[in-house]
Amino acid sequence: MQGKVNLTHYGRVDQYTLLHVVGDMVGLLDALGRETAVIAGHDWGAPVAWHAAQLRPDRFRAVIALSVPFIPRGQAYPSKSVPETDDAVFYQTYFQAPGVAETEFENDVRFSVRTSLYGASGDAPQPAIIPEGHVFMVPRKGGMRANWVNPASLPPWLTEADVDAYVEQFERTGYRGGLNWYRNIDRNWQLLAPFAGLKITVPALLIAGDRDIVLAFRGMDQVISNLSKDVPKLRKTLILPGCGHWTQQERPQEVNTAMIEFLKGL
Repeated sequence: MQGKVNLTHYGRVDQYTLLHVVGDMVGLLDALGRETAVIAGHDWGAPVAWHAAQLRPDRFRAVIALSVPFIPRGQAYPSKSVPETDDAVFYQTYFQAPGVAETEFENDVRFSVRTSLYGASGDAPQPAIIPEGHVFMVPRKGGMRANWVNPASLPPWLTEADVDAYVEQFERTGYRGGLNWYRNIDRNWQLLAPFAGLKITVPALLIAGDRDIVLAFRGMDQVISNLSKDVPKLRKTLILPGCGHWTQQERPQEVNTAMIEFLKGL
Protein backbone atom coordinates (compact mmCIF):
# COMPACT_ATOMS: atom_id res chain seq x y z
CA MET A 1 0.00 0.00 0.00
CA GLN A 2 1.43 3.36 -1.05
CA GLY A 3 2.51 5.68 1.76
CA LYS A 4 1.81 3.18 4.53
CA VAL A 5 3.25 4.21 7.90
CA ASN A 6 5.92 1.87 9.25
CA LEU A 7 6.51 2.95 12.83
CA THR A 8 8.10 0.63 15.37
CA HIS A 9 5.67 1.51 18.16
CA TYR A 10 2.75 0.22 16.08
CA GLY A 11 3.95 -3.26 16.91
CA ARG A 12 4.48 -2.62 20.64
CA VAL A 13 1.30 -4.04 22.06
CA ASP A 14 2.00 -2.92 25.64
CA GLN A 15 1.98 0.74 24.57
CA TYR A 16 -1.80 0.67 24.01
CA THR A 17 -3.06 0.10 27.56
CA LEU A 18 -5.81 2.17 29.15
CA LEU A 19 -3.25 3.84 31.40
CA HIS A 20 -1.21 4.90 28.37
CA VAL A 21 -4.24 6.31 26.57
CA VAL A 22 -5.62 8.08 29.65
CA GLY A 23 -2.13 9.53 30.07
CA ASP A 24 -2.35 10.76 26.47
CA MET A 25 -5.57 12.59 27.35
CA VAL A 26 -3.93 14.28 30.33
CA GLY A 27 -0.98 15.17 28.10
CA LEU A 28 -3.37 16.70 25.58
CA LEU A 29 -4.84 18.95 28.27
CA ASP A 30 -1.34 20.01 29.26
CA ALA A 31 -0.41 20.71 25.64
CA LEU A 32 -3.53 22.86 25.24
CA GLY A 33 -2.83 24.70 28.48
CA ARG A 34 -6.13 23.62 30.03
CA GLU A 35 -6.55 22.62 33.65
CA THR A 36 -9.82 20.78 33.16
CA ALA A 37 -12.17 19.60 30.42
CA VAL A 38 -15.26 17.51 29.77
CA ILE A 39 -14.20 14.31 28.02
CA ALA A 40 -16.34 12.40 25.52
CA GLY A 41 -15.71 9.09 23.79
CA HIS A 42 -17.43 6.59 21.51
CA ASP A 43 -16.99 2.81 21.41
CA TRP A 44 -13.50 2.06 22.79
CA GLY A 45 -13.12 5.80 23.27
CA ALA A 46 -15.85 5.50 25.90
CA PRO A 47 -13.74 3.37 28.30
CA VAL A 48 -10.93 5.89 27.81
CA ALA A 49 -13.32 8.68 28.78
CA TRP A 50 -14.78 6.72 31.72
CA HIS A 51 -11.36 5.83 33.12
CA ALA A 52 -9.98 9.32 32.55
CA ALA A 53 -12.86 10.63 34.67
CA GLN A 54 -12.39 7.83 37.22
CA LEU A 55 -8.62 8.19 37.62
CA ARG A 56 -8.23 11.94 37.11
CA PRO A 57 -11.42 13.73 38.22
CA ASP A 58 -9.15 16.70 38.99
CA ARG A 59 -8.61 17.12 35.23
CA PHE A 60 -11.85 15.76 33.74
CA ARG A 61 -14.82 17.43 35.35
CA ALA A 62 -17.52 15.48 33.48
CA VAL A 63 -17.79 12.56 31.05
CA ILE A 64 -19.96 11.73 28.05
CA ALA A 65 -19.93 8.16 26.73
CA LEU A 66 -21.44 6.96 23.48
CA SER A 67 -22.36 3.30 22.95
CA VAL A 68 -20.33 1.73 25.79
CA PRO A 69 -21.26 2.14 29.48
CA PHE A 70 -18.75 2.03 32.30
CA ILE A 71 -18.00 -1.62 33.04
CA PRO A 72 -16.63 -2.25 36.54
CA ARG A 73 -13.55 -4.44 36.88
CA GLY A 74 -14.61 -8.08 37.15
CA GLN A 75 -13.26 -10.90 39.27
CA ALA A 76 -11.37 -12.67 36.49
CA TYR A 77 -9.49 -11.97 33.30
CA PRO A 78 -11.93 -10.60 30.69
CA SER A 79 -10.70 -13.16 28.16
CA LYS A 80 -12.06 -15.92 30.39
CA SER A 81 -15.64 -14.67 30.22
CA VAL A 82 -16.24 -14.20 26.49
CA PRO A 83 -18.50 -16.57 24.51
CA GLU A 84 -17.10 -19.37 22.40
CA THR A 85 -18.62 -22.23 20.41
CA ASP A 86 -17.29 -25.18 18.43
CA ASP A 87 -17.71 -23.15 15.25
CA ALA A 88 -16.92 -19.59 16.28
CA VAL A 89 -15.04 -17.32 18.68
CA PHE A 90 -15.84 -13.86 20.03
CA TYR A 91 -14.38 -11.11 17.84
CA GLN A 92 -12.12 -9.88 20.65
CA THR A 93 -10.59 -13.35 20.87
CA TYR A 94 -10.09 -13.40 17.10
CA PHE A 95 -8.20 -10.09 17.33
CA GLN A 96 -5.61 -11.38 19.82
CA ALA A 97 -3.05 -13.03 17.50
CA PRO A 98 -0.95 -10.26 15.87
CA GLY A 99 -1.16 -10.27 12.10
CA VAL A 100 -4.30 -12.36 11.64
CA ALA A 101 -6.97 -9.65 11.63
CA GLU A 102 -4.56 -7.13 10.10
CA THR A 103 -4.12 -9.38 7.08
CA GLU A 104 -7.85 -9.81 6.64
CA PHE A 105 -8.73 -6.12 7.02
CA GLU A 106 -5.86 -4.81 4.93
CA ASN A 107 -6.42 -7.21 2.05
CA ASP A 108 -9.21 -4.91 0.82
CA VAL A 109 -9.47 -1.80 2.96
CA ARG A 110 -12.45 -0.32 1.13
CA PHE A 111 -14.41 -3.54 1.56
CA SER A 112 -13.47 -3.63 5.26
CA VAL A 113 -14.55 -0.03 5.85
CA ARG A 114 -17.85 -0.25 3.95
CA THR A 115 -18.92 -3.54 5.49
CA SER A 116 -18.00 -2.67 9.08
CA LEU A 117 -19.74 0.70 8.97
CA TYR A 118 -22.87 -0.76 7.44
CA GLY A 119 -22.90 -4.01 9.39
CA ALA A 120 -22.85 -2.39 12.83
CA SER A 121 -25.38 0.30 11.95
CA GLY A 122 -29.08 0.45 12.67
CA ASP A 123 -29.73 0.14 8.94
CA ALA A 124 -28.34 -3.39 8.66
CA PRO A 125 -30.73 -6.32 9.14
CA GLN A 126 -30.40 -8.06 12.49
CA PRO A 127 -30.95 -11.75 13.22
CA ALA A 128 -34.43 -12.51 14.49
CA ILE A 129 -32.91 -14.50 17.37
CA ILE A 130 -29.51 -13.92 19.00
CA PRO A 131 -28.43 -16.47 21.64
CA GLU A 132 -27.47 -14.73 24.88
CA GLY A 133 -24.04 -13.15 24.53
CA HIS A 134 -23.37 -14.74 21.14
CA VAL A 135 -23.10 -11.62 19.03
CA PHE A 136 -20.14 -10.49 16.95
CA MET A 137 -18.86 -14.03 16.65
CA VAL A 138 -16.20 -14.94 14.08
CA PRO A 139 -16.32 -18.33 12.32
CA ARG A 140 -13.26 -20.46 13.05
CA LYS A 141 -13.16 -21.15 9.33
CA GLY A 142 -13.46 -18.17 7.02
CA GLY A 143 -12.67 -15.31 9.39
CA MET A 144 -14.73 -12.15 9.73
CA ARG A 145 -15.29 -11.75 6.00
CA ALA A 146 -17.52 -14.82 6.05
CA ASN A 147 -20.27 -12.76 7.71
CA TRP A 148 -19.66 -9.36 6.14
CA VAL A 149 -22.14 -7.80 3.73
CA ASN A 150 -21.02 -5.09 1.33
CA PRO A 151 -24.15 -2.96 0.74
CA ALA A 152 -25.10 -1.94 -2.79
CA SER A 153 -25.76 1.56 -1.47
CA LEU A 154 -24.83 3.33 1.75
CA PRO A 155 -27.25 4.48 4.48
CA PRO A 156 -28.26 8.17 4.28
CA TRP A 157 -25.95 9.17 7.15
CA LEU A 158 -22.86 7.83 5.36
CA THR A 159 -21.39 9.03 2.05
CA GLU A 160 -18.80 7.57 -0.30
CA ALA A 161 -16.67 10.64 0.52
CA ASP A 162 -16.74 9.55 4.17
CA VAL A 163 -15.64 6.07 3.14
CA ASP A 164 -12.86 7.54 1.01
CA ALA A 165 -11.51 9.45 4.02
CA TYR A 166 -11.43 6.33 6.21
CA VAL A 167 -9.89 4.22 3.45
CA GLU A 168 -7.15 6.77 2.85
CA GLN A 169 -6.13 6.73 6.50
CA PHE A 170 -6.27 2.95 7.01
CA GLU A 171 -4.30 2.38 3.82
CA ARG A 172 -1.69 4.75 5.23
CA THR A 173 -1.47 3.34 8.77
CA GLY A 174 -2.81 -0.19 8.59
CA TYR A 175 -4.98 -1.64 11.36
CA ARG A 176 -2.37 -2.73 13.89
CA GLY A 177 -2.63 0.30 16.17
CA GLY A 178 -6.37 -0.14 16.67
CA LEU A 179 -6.13 -3.91 17.02
CA ASN A 180 -3.40 -3.59 19.65
CA TRP A 181 -6.05 -2.05 21.88
CA TYR A 182 -7.84 -5.40 22.01
CA ARG A 183 -4.57 -7.15 22.85
CA ASN A 184 -4.41 -5.24 26.13
CA ILE A 185 -7.78 -6.25 27.53
CA ASP A 186 -6.31 -8.65 30.08
CA ARG A 187 -3.32 -6.38 30.74
CA ASN A 188 -5.74 -3.53 31.51
CA TRP A 189 -7.50 -5.78 34.02
CA GLN A 190 -4.18 -6.35 35.79
CA LEU A 191 -3.10 -2.71 35.74
CA LEU A 192 -6.42 -1.45 37.08
CA ALA A 193 -6.45 -3.78 40.10
CA PRO A 194 -5.51 -0.98 42.56
CA PHE A 195 -8.57 0.99 41.43
CA ALA A 196 -11.16 -1.81 41.72
CA GLY A 197 -14.38 -0.44 43.18
CA LEU A 198 -13.38 3.19 42.65
CA LYS A 199 -16.46 5.14 41.63
CA ILE A 200 -16.68 7.79 38.94
CA THR A 201 -17.51 10.90 40.90
CA VAL A 202 -18.05 13.48 38.15
CA PRO A 203 -21.33 14.15 36.26
CA ALA A 204 -21.92 11.70 33.41
CA LEU A 205 -24.09 11.11 30.35
CA LEU A 206 -24.53 7.87 28.41
CA ILE A 207 -26.01 7.77 24.90
CA ALA A 208 -26.57 4.57 22.91
CA GLY A 209 -28.81 3.12 20.23
CA ASP A 210 -31.28 0.36 20.91
CA ARG A 211 -29.92 -1.51 17.86
CA ASP A 212 -26.30 -1.13 18.92
CA ILE A 213 -24.64 -4.54 18.91
CA VAL A 214 -22.88 -3.61 22.16
CA LEU A 215 -26.21 -3.61 23.99
CA ALA A 216 -26.67 -7.25 22.96
CA PHE A 217 -23.45 -8.37 24.65
CA ARG A 218 -23.93 -10.78 27.52
CA GLY A 219 -24.83 -8.99 30.76
CA MET A 220 -24.92 -5.52 29.19
CA ASP A 221 -28.54 -4.97 30.22
CA GLN A 222 -27.52 -5.40 33.86
CA VAL A 223 -24.50 -3.14 33.45
CA ILE A 224 -26.68 -0.33 32.14
CA SER A 225 -29.46 -0.79 34.72
CA ASN A 226 -26.88 -0.71 37.56
CA LEU A 227 -24.72 2.04 36.09
CA SER A 228 -25.61 4.64 38.73
CA LYS A 229 -24.05 2.42 41.44
CA ASP A 230 -20.61 3.02 39.97
CA VAL A 231 -21.43 6.41 38.44
CA PRO A 232 -23.48 8.09 41.20
CA LYS A 233 -23.68 11.41 39.33
CA LEU A 234 -25.08 9.85 36.17
CA ARG A 235 -27.42 12.53 34.85
CA LYS A 236 -29.08 10.57 32.08
CA THR A 237 -29.03 7.41 29.99
CA LEU A 238 -30.44 8.13 26.53
CA ILE A 239 -31.28 5.12 24.34
CA LEU A 240 -32.08 6.17 20.77
CA PRO A 241 -34.68 3.98 19.02
CA GLY A 242 -33.62 2.47 15.70
CA CYS A 243 -30.02 3.64 16.14
CA GLY A 244 -27.11 1.26 15.70
CA HIS A 245 -23.50 1.43 16.84
CA TRP A 246 -22.39 4.61 15.07
CA THR A 247 -24.36 6.81 17.46
CA GLN A 248 -23.13 10.31 16.64
CA GLN A 249 -23.07 9.63 12.90
CA GLU A 250 -26.47 7.97 12.66
CA ARG A 251 -28.24 10.46 14.94
CA PRO A 252 -26.19 13.67 15.02
CA GLN A 253 -29.07 15.97 15.90
CA GLU A 254 -30.24 13.97 18.91
CA VAL A 255 -26.70 13.38 20.12
CA ASN A 256 -25.70 17.02 19.79
CA THR A 257 -28.86 18.18 21.56
CA ALA A 258 -28.32 15.78 24.45
CA MET A 259 -24.65 16.71 24.81
CA ILE A 260 -25.33 20.45 24.75
CA GLU A 261 -28.13 20.07 27.30
CA PHE A 262 -25.79 18.08 29.55
CA LEU A 263 -22.99 20.65 29.20
CA LYS A 264 -25.31 23.54 29.99
CA GLY A 265 -26.35 21.75 33.19
CA LEU A 266 -22.86 21.46 34.58
